Amino acid sequence: MKFDFLKKLKNFRLVPNADKMKASTFRKFINLWPPFLGAGIKVSKIAPDYSSADVEMKLRSWNKNYVGTHYGGSIFSMTDPFFALILIKGLGKDYIVWDKASEIKFKKPGKGVITAHFNIAKEKVQEIRELAEKNDKVEPKFVVEVKDEAGDVVAEVTKTLYVRHKSKPPKPRP
Repeated sequence: MKFDFLKKLKNFRLVPNADKMKASTFRKFINLWPPFLGAGIKVSKIAPDYSSADVEMKLRSWNKNYVGTHYGGSIFSMTDPFFALILIKGLGKDYIVWDKASEIKFKKPGKGVITAHFNIAKEKVQEIRELAEKNDKVEPKFVVEVKDEAGDVVAEVTKTLYVRHKSKPPKPRP
């Protein structure tokens, strides 16, 4: 009885009806998402068809590390959901898309405003769709560069996604 409110939270969604939401409205919601808001991460643009996104982060007192540059965890966070989001929207409701793995390679200290541009071409989405229909799963990799104001690469992030058609049950692990 004490925790009945938890049952109500079971179906809670931070962004209600996000699957039907216009990209411009979704961008406003995601900019208020606590992990982004707290780190000072701003989504500056999401294409109307969700095929690309631009993200930026200004260097602020709350996202600096000990030596006065961008905190690495915040750089990593600014790259987290976008390739999965693009594929979820591009493939549609018949597919399961998850982040499976991420790797970050820091190239130089990040100062000032840093940015990342995410894009998956429609041809690549179609290729992933076809592979997911033929196979039990697909694990595509995507790379995004985080750049400073001069255009220099601050970090390179590789994301491995898991994609499966909902009609194909996952194979049991040995």
